[in-house]
Amino acid sequence: MNSLKSPKFFNLIILIASLCSFNALIASDTSNEELYGFISTNSGMVPTQKIKGVLLWEDIPYALPPVDDLRWKAPRSFIDRESKILPKDYNFCHQEIGGEIQEIYEMGSEDCLYLDIRAPNNKNKNLPVMFWIHGGGNTSGHKDFYDFSKFVKEKNLIVVSPNYRLGPLGFFTHPSIQELNADQDRTSNFGILDIIHALNWVKENIKKFGGDPNNITIFGESAGGHNVFSLLVAPQAKGLFHKAISQSGYTKSSSLEDAYKSEDFNKESTSDSWTVFNKIAKSKGLASDMNEADAFQSSISKQKQRDILYSTNAQELVNLYGDTFEIPLLTNDDVVIPIIGLKNALGSEEFLHKVPTIAGSNKDEIKLWIGFSKYFIETEDAFLSKTFGIPKIMIRDVEKYELYSSIRAKGWQLRGVQEPLDNIFNTGNSDVYAYRFDWDNLRDFFVGDFSEIIGSAHAIEIPMVSGDFTLAEEFRWIVYPRSISRRFMQKNMMSFWANFARNGEPGVSSNGLVWEKYNPNTSQSIILLDEKKNLKNSILNLDMRDLVNEIKLSNILDHDEKCILLYETTNYIGDNTFDLFVNELTNECSREDALRISKRNSGSINL
Repeated sequence: MNSLKSPKFFNLIILIASLCSFNALIASDTSNEELYGFISTNSGMVPTQKIKGVLLWEDIPYALPPVDDLRWKAPRSFIDRESKILPKDYNFCHQEIGGEIQEIYEMGSEDCLYLDIRAPNNKNKNLPVMFWIHGGGNTSGHKDFYDFSKFVKEKNLIVVSPNYRLGPLGFFTHPSIQELNADQDRTSNFGILDIIHALNWVKENIKKFGGDPNNITIFGESAGGHNVFSLLVAPQAKGLFHKAISQSGYTKSSSLEDAYKSEDFNKESTSDSWTVFNKIAKSKGLASDMNEADAFQSSISKQKQRDILYSTNAQELVNLYGDTFEIPLLTNDDVVIPIIGLKNALGSEEFLHKVPTIAGSNKDEIKLWIGFSKYFIETEDAFLSKTFGIPKIMIRDVEKYELYSSIRAKGWQLRGVQEPLDNIFNTGNSDVYAYRFDWDNLRDFFVGDFSEIIGSAHAIEIPMVSGDFTLAEEFRWIVYPRSISRRFMQKNMMSFWANFARNGEPGVSSNGLVWEKYNPNTSQSIILLDEKKNLKNSILNLDMRDLVNEIKLSNILDHDEKCILLYETTNYIGDNTFDLFVNELTNECSREDALRISKRNSGSINL
């Protein structure tokens, strides 16, 4: 019913727009590319390029390639000041099949720890530095997916974008790894240590690029926002950044036990490392089935287990790890993430790094995924759609669609915004701000009303900050049509983010609205980011019990829909609380029921 890793609508809109000849309406980018000499860094001499009116230094290695014996080790510093750094192709990390960049999946590399820097083309010094952490569920994504050149140019600041290890190469817990490693290498969260290592590199080198090492703001979206929260409690990150922004982040983290051998081990939907090892054993012909693989894994030494894991192809590992929110990623390893878990650590004086923090989510988060689900969406051949060979897209049951979307989005806002900010505030940090992104002025097109189908979905807000609406050049006239509304939203989000990076306060909108601090004990103030007439401060006061009651008492949803919606709302985004509420449903519902219902009703519409 809800595939959380299949953003199909991007490809759809590219198709629609290109067939409708929208390309003719979009001016091509004729920005010049020039070379301006080299800058010396710890990692070597990096050429200065001028592209799109800003200075770009790309593909800078910030750590040694984590290959061979360095797989599943903390990143090592790369020191080679004399070498010349040249741009590299396909230097993104190995990632799941079905992520963001389908055309180049199989070419990912374990040699992927690189970062880019963009700076204004001027001689200004001590500029604010914004450190972008890409999303993708910590299983996909890369530093080149978003271009912050316009943001850099207009707001006179620097943006740094790193890659970091993903999936089982970035997050993995197995005794043959941790128990045979020492010190920081005993972590389960190699990807988080990559990000921290990149921050260390920035602190040591950014002054040479005009940046202020004492004014660094970390910001990221989705898994990037999740990783922002992680950096707020990782002891290795203390002092490396001074402000934080989480866009559609979340606080889910796994126990060491669940990451290694959960109670659901060897099931199809499970990707703990015990199960993954058994899958490897089967693929290598070392066992014929999972029972035999159990016996094999139990009978061999940790060193032999380690040898088998290290000999496994990186892409094969990623493919075996899975493609659901069931996979263990961020883990409470007591090295990077405290044993009490991410959410609780955000409320701990012992662990929290107290810096000004913004957290927010989008009003229609999961429409990115359900917007092209067969369960919710149907197609028909209308007159105009027949002319262009594209079916008209319609919501089967608008009331049910909006209810399902609303509950999941409020669950995201509760667990990814309210709960972490409550914990941060109650730990003594009052410099916190909350937002909800409500802008949904997409086109009502002859093949579908995209403002209703997609709305303010997950990730829609990113181009409002980056200024780059050419992620897919052909579809911006549908998702981001030129309008006063879009200009207002972009201008204000850029200003809020830049103001915050400069002085720790998002400030005042262009029409005079002050973004007030969030205080869970008094105002509970949250800003609704939207077009001018709807930009306003509101109240953030959600409760999981209320959401569960809304599901339970609904006369719109049938039992199966209530079961899967309860499971997703109480399990995704934060730690699993499904068992606390499941008995409140009238009919039987279990994890297995929910996953079976989800699988039975999965699938995207054919276009």
